[in-house]
Amino acid sequence: MTLAIILFAITYVLMLILSKYRPFIALGSALLFIISGMLPLDQIIPSIDFNVLLMIAGTMGLVQLFIDSKMPALMADLIMERVGTVQAAAIALSLFAGIISAFVDNVATVLMIAPIAMEICKKLKTNPVPFIIAISVSSNLQGAATLVGDTTSIMLGSYANMSFLDFFVYQGKPGIFFAVELGAVVSAFILAWLFRDKKTPIPNQPLRTKVEDKFPSMLLIAMIILLIGASFIPVKPDITNGLICVTLLIIGLIRSAMRSGSIENAKGPLAAIDFETLGLLFGLFLIIGGITNMGVIDAAANGLAHLGEGNIFLLYTIIVWASVLLSAFIDNIPYVATMLPVITGLASTMGIDPTLLYFGLLSGATLGGNCTPIGASANITGIGILRKAGHEVKTSEFIKIGIPFTLGAVIPAYIYFWVLYS
Repeated sequence: MTLAIILFAITYVLMLILSKYRPFIALGSALLFIISGMLPLDQIIPSIDFNVLLMIAGTMGLVQLFIDSKMPALMADLIMERVGTVQAAAIALSLFAGIISAFVDNVATVLMIAPIAMEICKKLKTNPVPFIIAISVSSNLQGAATLVGDTTSIMLGSYANMSFLDFFVYQGKPGIFFAVELGAVVSAFILAWLFRDKKTPIPNQPLRTKVEDKFPSMLLIAMIILLIGASFIPVKPDITNGLICVTLLIIGLIRSAMRSGSIENAKGPLAAIDFETLGLLFGLFLIIGGITNMGVIDAAANGLAHLGEGNIFLLYTIIVWASVLLSAFIDNIPYVATMLPVITGLASTMGIDPTLLYFGLLSGATLGGNCTPIGASANITGIGILRKAGHEVKTSEFIKIGIPFTLGAVIPAYIYFWVLYS
């Protein structure tokens, strides 16, 4: 376990410092976990989230078709017509991303909204880095708002036997949805402050962009509907979302080839798939698999839980803020999966309702990923989009937005849950 922790720590320090080489560092570290035996061969495949990888690849190709249709440029024109300043445009896009992310996977949301932000920044000749970071962290925030918004929400719903409506009203009280929205309001003001130097008026656009093909937009709408629909199916293959996205991409490629009479048009969307981002995630999945196999996450979960045993407020506080800290560096899915039964056992021993601790865990683990550029798949995806556009994102640039945003979202939820459920 000690060797696993040391290798894990070195890997993350290097990824935070050497941002250009993150995929290679992650893959190299994953190889060391395998060679050393800390990740056994029979655990390699189970450690990889193929659903996320397929979903990212499929959505990236779909988004390229979406961009080629000029629909993001038209949506950029419409947004700029309705907001007065660059600051307002950034906040509007972040809130829009948050609304979609409450019902659609965070990564898919970033991939759909980022092209609109990139078009706006291109037209306004402004740096897109803070825009994309704001969209990524907003997507992560709203993922906890509903049962279908994020994998961790689905896990809690399944474990605690919660329905879709229980996220809105639970035990006769306002549910986690309103805690997330309270955090969204506070974090919107924080974004307004962070973008305070971007009050440049948006000039009038002479003409709206003309959309050449609406079919890619229809495919994205179909993807949203199918992803939402799939989230309500209790028993389904683990790669359902990924298959939906890849299937729709194949439909789009076939239709594009038939429309042009040449398969050459299929090369653009396929070339848009960012294999560096996929490689980084692939390596991270294996690294997390390694430390999970070595018992690091189990030890961390049990240690944190027992620190506050006997004092409900202290236990709740530790679970919330330790979850924020740990989720900034480790995948929140195995962490939440480990913590749920630990919390249930502690609550039973103390004779208390575990709801407060469940909600504290979910809010902390979901939002903690916003602290670092490699803390959540949505962040990694957003940074990948920027890198392909020629913008390298430094860790310092990300945390200037990520940490204040996280604090602005977690603190209201932390108080909200204690007041209502303690």
